[in-house]
Amino acid sequence: MEENTNQQINVDHEENKESVKRDAKGLFVSIKLFLSGLLDIRSDTDRDQTIEDVKNDIPFKGHTAWILIFSVFVASIGLNVSSTAVVIGAMLISPLMGPIVGVGLSIAINDIDTLKRSFVNLGVMVGLSVLTATLYFAVSPLTTLTPELESRTAPTILDVFVAISGGLALIVAKSKKGTMPNAIAGVAIATALMPPLCTVGYGIAVLRLEYAIGAMYLFSINAIFIALSTFIVAKLLRFPMLRYANSAKRKFIARMASILAIVMMIPAIYTFYIILNETNAERDYKSFMENEIGTNESLYLRKPFYEYENKTIKLYFDGEISDATVSDLQNELKNYESIKDFTLKISGNKARGIEQISKANDRYIVEINRLETENEALLDKVEDLKIRLALMETQLAEAQKVIPVEILPYNNIAKDAKIRFPDLSELGYGEVLQSNFLKVDTLKVIFPEWKFQVSDSLNDLRNKDLREWITGELKADTLLVK
Repeated sequence: MEENTNQQINVDHEENKESVKRDAKGLFVSIKLFLSGLLDIRSDTDRDQTIEDVKNDIPFKGHTAWILIFSVFVASIGLNVSSTAVVIGAMLISPLMGPIVGVGLSIAINDIDTLKRSFVNLGVMVGLSVLTATLYFAVSPLTTLTPELESRTAPTILDVFVAISGGLALIVAKSKKGTMPNAIAGVAIATALMPPLCTVGYGIAVLRLEYAIGAMYLFSINAIFIALSTFIVAKLLRFPMLRYANSAKRKFIARMASILAIVMMIPAIYTFYIILNETNAERDYKSFMENEIGTNESLYLRKPFYEYENKTIKLYFDGEISDATVSDLQNELKNYESIKDFTLKISGNKARGIEQISKANDRYIVEINRLETENEALLDKVEDLKIRLALMETQLAEAQKVIPVEILPYNNIAKDAKIRFPDLSELGYGEVLQSNFLKVDTLKVIFPEWKFQVSDSLNDLRNKDLREWITGELKADTLLVK
């Protein structure tokens, strides 16, 4: 009996294990189907229409040429005045990406004719853009290297990633059924093809070829990676290959397209590798300067020089630098992977160090004296303000004083007025200030209230009698009745 019970337990345990496995497998399948439906773009891709749209964007003449010229002017002005908003506007209207996307797509579908047209239009586009920008900067009175221009004179690893991501987003947006203008406009801004070409024109106009070469290098990187991204997506989405009646020609075209694809990938991979090394080296150089030089209070760095091409770091210090310090810095440099093979050259100047310290001490003394003088002046101003405030408070208190009624014969006058003028119900008295804008006089005023209303002539008569009587009692020169 006990043996049967154990067997039954084992059977139930195995069934539970199998049930768990089936549930886990079902969950995995469900997740896979969900992600497949979420990320799949093949079912919503219009390959034929995409190819037609890309081919339509390749030609570069007429309206497209004029749009490019105007967008180059707008971008050049934006770079000239360092206005990011203006540069973004120019990138939105520029038709630069058509031939570049055409290069990538034509290689992917073995379309040599489209590839030729793409290269021709790309060359015309680049030449016209550079010529227009050169003419603008040649006549522009503003020739200062602005931050917007400087940022386009050398590529970084981020530019490579932006070009790759932008190219992928562009061809995916173009391949979707319908249109996605927002995505295409966003790619135009992100990849930033227009500003580097304008910077090339700036470098030529001001005779700074290093700027022109660096900016053209940046444009080339963007163009290569956009074309490469287009090629990869077109292959993944299985765009239809162009068929040729002649089988020998078809094989030749396919072979040439493959060679071009490889040729396009090689500089792209090499460029990525070079820029990645440059970026890592610059990062390690900044870390070295911050960690080893910036935190050492005994070192007074005057000027550093970082030369990636020559693999050299030159540091000039104020004050004498001992051999032990030089050896320590050289050993510390080896801990930074990307610059460990750089040559570190260190120079010190004992006399200059003492001179610099003396000058710095003199500057500190002058600055302290200046601050003390300013502090004394501020204290004097505070004391002056205190005195003026006390005076104003005194004047305000005097102005707010009310003359006691007891010093005026008002009580007796009011009683006598009630006897002399029985119709009088109330009698007010006060003093007012009156000005003719040349001088200010103080006038006495009475405010009678009568029990009974009478005509204006009678009212004027009794007010006149009241005024004459009170004028005599107060011995006032002028008395007004209101």
